[in-house]
Amino acid sequence: MKLPASPPISAEWAKFPPQRLKVILPLIGELAKKDRYLHWDELRRRPPPHSLTAEEWWFALKQGRSTSLRLLPLTDKTGINFCFSVPDQISAQLHEIDRGLGFIAGLPDAVTKPDVRDSYIASTLIQESITSSQLEGAATTRGIAKEMIRTGRPPRDKSERMILNNYHTMQRIRVLRNQPLTPELVLEIHSLVTADTLDHNDAAGRLRRGEENIRVEDHEGTVFHVPPPASELEDRLKAMGEFANGATPDFFVHPVVRAIILHFWLAYDHPFVDGNGRTARALFYWAMLRQKYQLFEFISISQILLRAPVRYARAFLYTETDGLDLTYFILHQVDVIREAVEALHDYVRLKTAELRAAETFLRGMTGLNHRQQTLLANALREPRARYVIEGHRRSHGVAFQTARDDLFDLVERGLLTVRKEGRSNAFYPQKDLNDRLSAAAEARDDAGSDSTVPFDFQSSRD
Repeated sequence: MKLPASPPISAEWAKFPPQRLKVILPLIGELAKKDRYLHWDELRRRPPPHSLTAEEWWFALKQGRSTSLRLLPLTDKTGINFCFSVPDQISAQLHEIDRGLGFIAGLPDAVTKPDVRDSYIASTLIQESITSSQLEGAATTRGIAKEMIRTGRPPRDKSERMILNNYHTMQRIRVLRNQPLTPELVLEIHSLVTADTLDHNDAAGRLRRGEENIRVEDHEGTVFHVPPPASELEDRLKAMGEFANGATPDFFVHPVVRAIILHFWLAYDHPFVDGNGRTARALFYWAMLRQKYQLFEFISISQILLRAPVRYARAFLYTETDGLDLTYFILHQVDVIREAVEALHDYVRLKTAELRAAETFLRGMTGLNHRQQTLLANALREPRARYVIEGHRRSHGVAFQTARDDLFDLVERGLLTVRKEGRSNAFYPQKDLNDRLSAAAEARDDAGSDSTVPFDFQSSRD
């Protein structure tokens, strides 16, 4: 990725001749209303309006933007404050997020039922853990990572350890949501994220030191970011906590914007030797849940970031290269949230359709709970699937005994087979599972009963 072109500096605007200023200044209000908040790197490639030059167009937009910018307690390495604004495109999306963005109306009722909710959350945690780690270079496939988490086997390499750490961290954040952010809490989160994944294990859960020359660069040596010196980190961490807890600044900051800025803040300060990105995204989730956006338990932002990692990195660079204007990063993250929610709805529609199709085969089986229904629906799609008690437990967030009872009940019904593999039991679909379920459905129809087993929505994200 190339560094974005730096915008013209303010001093150059004074070079505009008076006759051009007479043309530009009356257009500021009109251009501000149509401002898409493009960075100079993008704007310079587009045809300017009103026969302006690219530099004149930029000057007019910057003048319009300056009136709405507000200063943040976050400063750069030279002590200059970052700033941000909330243009209309951000306000509109924040409004949709506050309304729920169709969360509740768009999800089946079963998602919010206590016995199903934990299963869905467990699936989301797995999804976020995998993709957040892949953003930082984890090379394990999703299928292998899911198998590791669900079966409880130890990780085989650093990539798998990164993913498992993320999973444990996300679980922990659900517990920590009601605690204020302190330096100790940030260090705890970092320690969870990086355990046994760093070249030096003593770097987990501690701030980087002065002799640790940390910078963000690519494989070719292009430097994208040099964080503040290590000597400032303790004070900066305290200031970040005050902001995260709402003590600063002295004006209202929308809760979603506050969570996004917290994400940026940790990444900018880069207080750790490694694991800064994963820690920053974990803090974003902490902030959203702390501020009562509970349905973010169902949302994975990293899966969206992973689709376009260059956009993610560029959002940081746009802010740093244009007057420390955090609006660029906020715009990007609000859009990521929107895409993540849309992905959730698409997934819900897909899984609902799949499970409704499977309902025909399950109609004849009485007494099945939603976990067993989900497993059988998956087994119909994947007749060679292998199930273990620990994996079933993790997928649905239930006790070990409950998961064991589920699986052995299906064995007794003749739908699964079980065999000993080492010290554990492994369960497999009967080879004629489809025929067995169809026969049960036909027998029920022949008996003249029109009642069916309730088929709650459930997702295993397989």
